[in-house]
Amino acid sequence: MTTISAQPGPSAQAPDDAALARSVQRSSARRRQTLWVWLLLMPTVVLYGVYTIYPIIASYWYSLVEWNGFGAEKRFVGLSNYQSVFADPLFWSSFKITLIFMLLVAPARVILSFLLAIVLNSPKLPLSKLFRTVFFLPVVTTTAIVGVVMQFILDPSSGPINSFLKFLGFEGGVNFLGDSNVALFTVSVVYVWKFFGITMIYWLAALQTIPQEIFDAARIDGAGFVQIFRYITLPLLKPFVIIISLLTIEDTFRAFDLMQTMTGGGPFFSTEIIEIYIYRWAFAAQIPQLGHASAAAVLFGAFVFAIGLIQLWGVYAARRLRKDLSA
Repeated sequence: MTTISAQPGPSAQAPDDAALARSVQRSSARRRQTLWVWLLLMPTVVLYGVYTIYPIIASYWYSLVEWNGFGAEKRFVGLSNYQSVFADPLFWSSFKITLIFMLLVAPARVILSFLLAIVLNSPKLPLSKLFRTVFFLPVVTTTAIVGVVMQFILDPSSGPINSFLKFLGFEGGVNFLGDSNVALFTVSVVYVWKFFGITMIYWLAALQTIPQEIFDAARIDGAGFVQIFRYITLPLLKPFVIIISLLTIEDTFRAFDLMQTMTGGGPFFSTEIIEIYIYRWAFAAQIPQLGHASAAAVLFGAFVFAIGLIQLWGVYAARRLRKDLSA
């Protein structure tokens, strides 16, 4: 009996060759796509490296040297700059003022924007989109320009606010930016107004994660606004409270441009936050000391980094809480 073995012919090899060719084409297309992605990202990568990564690394080196920023000579002094920063009472004063500013601004932004977001999220509110735009408009306004304009508005002699106070009988008015007792509070109010819209958008995004059907079902069951707010809105927003609060707290450490244009750290260092303290030693001093300023910047960066770690923990806790609520 003769056995005939089947040999693969051209028709059997053709599908394998076609599949291989398609695989090679897909691999080549992916490589070209990856190359284009990196080419388009290259300007961002270069600029981020030059203006963000390099200054961060350089600040660590500058904090270990004595340098005025002009000459080429940099004398290595080790940790002496850190010792001088720790021994400077104005550094601790600026640190304290930064924390006070945070305590004034962060709760006001979180609470007031939350209450406003509740109102603006109502489907019965007419022109809600217009109101959202109006409250968000100060965010997109240049901060330095806001600071300069506020100087004119709060001017003790000819500003419109003091003119109105004098009209009401307050002789002499109030020196909002020249009185060390009220200057920090005044800038805090302007800061809350300027960046109020960012936190409001956070809350609106959080509120829109709650299905509208839940509110409709509660109203059908006879629940009022207070009951819906207490038993539905607040429990479902608990995970977002942690995240929004931490984002707002971290944002308060970037108030240099507004504080510098409105008060410059004065009067009598009463509004000198850490950012202005660093700027004063690096650029505004009669003899700049970049080593001292860099050491203060490194310490401030470590503090913000610690806040960032707390933020990561807050995100993890929020996710776990949201998972527990949905279970």
